[in-house]
Amino acid sequence: MIYDDHAPAVNEVDLLFFEVGGVVYGTDAQQVLRIDRSHPDDLEVAGLGSLKRGGRALVFETPEGEGHLKVDAIRGVRPVPIVELRRLPIVAGAASYAVGVFLDQERPVMLIDLVETLNAQGRH
Repeated sequence: MIYDDHAPAVNEVDLLFFEVGGVVYGTDAQQVLRIDRSHPDDLEVAGLGSLKRGGRALVFETPEGEGHLKVDAIRGVRPVPIVELRRLPIVAGAASYAVGVFLDQERPVMLIDLVETLNAQGRH
């Protein structure tokens, strides 16, 4: 990232919250191109949990085109102060797509990098 001394400081990031198997996750909303109906060949990430319905897909840009991640539900988008986000240390042993945590009213929400979900599944 290139910093511009004259640009306004970014204090918030828009997070898109989604659900897989009863667990709520978050991702940077800028990664999401659109929300679509899921298709049988869309990506399912076992490490996120077992899908209950899997009727929706988060569509995101990859170097090879569009990626589609199946999810059960979309919980919404909201701005979150950057100071409330925490990176996961490498020693945590989390999956490569798990990039951080956000405490949402004392409940931890794992933050996911959508492009990395494909890489972790060997689909890139």
